[in-house]
Amino acid sequence: MPVWLVLPVAAAALVWPLVPWRARQASPCAGDLRSPPPESVAEPDLYCMALLPAPRVLDAGGVAELRRPPGPFSLALTAEGGIRYRVVLTTHGLPAPAELGAYTTYVAWVAAPLLSSVERLGEVPSSGTAVLGEVSLDKFLLLVSAEAGPDVAQPTGPFVLRAQSPSSRMQPADFLEFVLGASSVAAGESGMVMPAAPAADGWGAIPMPAGITMLPALMALRPRVTPWRPSSAGTVVDARPRELVPLADGDSVDLEAVLVRRRIGDRTILGYGFNGQIPGPLLWVREDATVTVRFTNRIEWPTSIHWHGIRLDNRFDGVPGVTQEAVLPGERFTYRVHFPDPGIYWYHPHHREDVQQDMGLAGNVVVESSDPRYYGAAHREEILMLDDLLIGRDGAVPYGLERATHALMGRFGNTMLVNGAPGYRLQVRPHEVVRFLFTNVSNTRTFNVSLPGARMKVVGTDVGNFEREAWIESLPIAPAERYVVHVQFPEAGTVPLLNRVRGVDHVAGRFVTEQDTLGLVRIAGVPMNDSTARAFGRLGAHDAVRRGIDRYRTRFDDPVEHELELDMRTRDLPLVVDRLMQVDSAYFHPLEATGTMPMMNLMSTGDEVRWILRDADTGAENEAIDWRFRVGDVVRLRLRNRRRTLHQMQHPIHIHGQRFLVLAVNGVPNDNLAWKDTVLVPVGATVDLLLELSNPGRWMLHCHIAEHLEAGMKMVFTVEERGVPR
Repeated sequence: MPVWLVLPVAAAALVWPLVPWRARQASPCAGDLRSPPPESVAEPDLYCMALLPAPRVLDAGGVAELRRPPGPFSLALTAEGGIRYRVVLTTHGLPAPAELGAYTTYVAWVAAPLLSSVERLGEVPSSGTAVLGEVSLDKFLLLVSAEAGPDVAQPTGPFVLRAQSPSSRMQPADFLEFVLGASSVAAGESGMVMPAAPAADGWGAIPMPAGITMLPALMALRPRVTPWRPSSAGTVVDARPRELVPLADGDSVDLEAVLVRRRIGDRTILGYGFNGQIPGPLLWVREDATVTVRFTNRIEWPTSIHWHGIRLDNRFDGVPGVTQEAVLPGERFTYRVHFPDPGIYWYHPHHREDVQQDMGLAGNVVVESSDPRYYGAAHREEILMLDDLLIGRDGAVPYGLERATHALMGRFGNTMLVNGAPGYRLQVRPHEVVRFLFTNVSNTRTFNVSLPGARMKVVGTDVGNFEREAWIESLPIAPAERYVVHVQFPEAGTVPLLNRVRGVDHVAGRFVTEQDTLGLVRIAGVPMNDSTARAFGRLGAHDAVRRGIDRYRTRFDDPVEHELELDMRTRDLPLVVDRLMQVDSAYFHPLEATGTMPMMNLMSTGDEVRWILRDADTGAENEAIDWRFRVGDVVRLRLRNRRRTLHQMQHPIHIHGQRFLVLAVNGVPNDNLAWKDTVLVPVGATVDLLLELSNPGRWMLHCHIAEHLEAGMKMVFTVEERGVPR
C-alpha cells in the first residue's frame, strides 16, 4: 500500500474512538443509536460500527453490522477460536466515484489495526446495503475506497469511509488504575480478607494462566468463605473408567455417589464418582424405554440426580426443592426414567453442582433410535465427555464451603479432561468415519473442538438431529450441550484433538491464544474403501426431522410472548476490582472462552455477585418469576443478554423437561433447525426460541454455568394439564 494512504488511515485510527458512540449515525442494524436497540437485534455497540467520512466526502456515512454467518451454532468460531462475523454494510451520501477521479466503484476492505494486512470484502454502493464477506480478526478496521474496478486485489484509490471494530475500544488499564492496583489499602476498603501469606490461608497457591499478569492487590484477594476439599476420613475407592450398562425396557440399575481417589498426571486427587467410575456408568437404552434407577448417596453433601435433557415424569427430574427433597448422606431415592427421544443425554447432581459435578459426578445416557439409519453411516461410535479441572500446586483448588466461589466468570479449569482423564487416545484406519458424541460437562468452559487434517460434519445435537448435515471446521460446545459429529480421517499419520480459543487479557487489553491438546488420533492400517467411506463427502438430509418440524413452521412468526433479560448486579466488590471492571466494560467479547482473571474470579461469591433472569414485562427476577402454561402450548421466547452490566458473559441457558427450536440469533433466522434443551446466548445477543410445552409439572430454567446457577440465575415455570384452570 502506498505510504500516502497508510499515514492518514493510521492517524485516523487514533481519532475514531473519540467520537461518542451515541452521537453517531443512525444504524439499520440497531435503529437510532440514541435509543434502545430494536427488540430482536444485538446490542449495537458490540455488533455495529459507524462509518465515518474522509474530509473529501463529509456528507457521506454509513454503518456496518457484524452479523452471525449462517451455521448450526448460535456463535460462529474459526478453528483457531476467533469470532466469525458476516459484514453487512450500508452507505449513504457517497458521490459518484468519477467525481473523485478515474474511479468507477467503491470497494470495502478489512485490515489489521496497523494495516499489516488488508483483505477485500466486496463492492459497495454509493447509497444502499451490501452483504459482504466474513471477518474473523480480533481487532480490525473497515475501510471503503474508490477504485477503478470492482475486482482490484489491493486498495489503490482514496479511502472515503472508515470504522473501527468494537473490540478496538478494549485498551490496557491506564496508569491510575495500575497505581490503585498496587495499593493494598485501597483494595482492602471493602473488608475483603487479604492475608500476608496467601499460600498459608487454606486456599493455597492459585494458578495463573501463562503470559497473564495481575495487579498486586488482585493477587492478594481471597473469598469470604471457608476453603473446602473432601477428606479421606470416610470410605474411599480407587476411581476406574466408566462401564457400559445396556438397559432394556423395564430393567433396573443401581447408582451410588461415592468418594473416589483419582490419578491425574502426577497428582492423586480426591473426588466423587457414580459407582466409583469417572465418568459415571454409560447407560445405553432404547428409544421409548422406561428404566428404574435406585440411587444411594454415600458422599457428605446432600445431592440428587438430574436427567439432563430427558422429557421424563416431573417427579423424577431430580431438582431438590422443586421436584423432590435432597437425598441426604446415607439415604436413597428411586427414579423411574422414561426415554422418549433418541440422542445423547447426561445425568448429574442438581445441588451444589459447582462442587459435586466438577469433582466427577456426571455420566452419559445414549438413547438408541428405533431407526438404525438415524444418524447416517459411520464405522464406529466414540462417546466423549469433555471437562476441565482447576489444579494448583497443592492439588485441586479448594471450593467454597458455604457458597460457591468464582461467581463472576465461573470456575475455569487448567487441566483438560476427556472421559475423566487427560491425554485421550484413539486408533483408526485411513478414511475411517467415526461418529463422535460429545458432551460438555465442565462448570463454565465453552470448548472449541477441532481435528486439523480431518473432515468434520455436524449431524445432531441435544434432542435429535439437524434438518440436514453441515460441514464445520470446529465445534463450539457450551456447558451442558451435546453434539453428534461425523469425522473422516485422512491417510496414515496423527491428528490431534484440539481445543483452541482466543482469550481476553483484561488488564493488558489484548487477545491471547490458548491451545490445549485434548488427545491424539493415530491413523494406521489398511484404508477403508467401503460405501460408508465413499459416501462421507455428501451431506445428508434428515427428512423425518424436517417433517416433524413442519407442523410448527406456521408459528415461527408468532409475536414474542415472554422475554428474559440476562443481567448481573454486584455489591461490596473490592475497590480495585470495581475500578478495573469499569475499565474493562468498554467492550465485552461475545465469548469469555478461558479464565484470564483468576483472582478476581476466585474472590467472588453470591454475596458479591448476583446473576439475574428478569421478566421484561413484569420486572420479576429469578425465582419470583411466575410463568404458567398448559400442555400443548407453543410459545415464542426471547433471551436477551444485556450488555449494560459491570461484566457480562455468555450464558448457556437450559430448560428442563421440554424441548425448543432456535429460531433466530440477533434477528437473523436460523435455516437449519434441531430440537435442543440448552442454548448458548453470546454477550449482547438476542436468541429467539420456539418452546414446545409437552410435559406437565414444575420445571427449572437456568444458566448452566454452575457458579451462575449458584449465584441466583434460575427460575421455575409451571406447565399444567389441559382442563386445569390457570
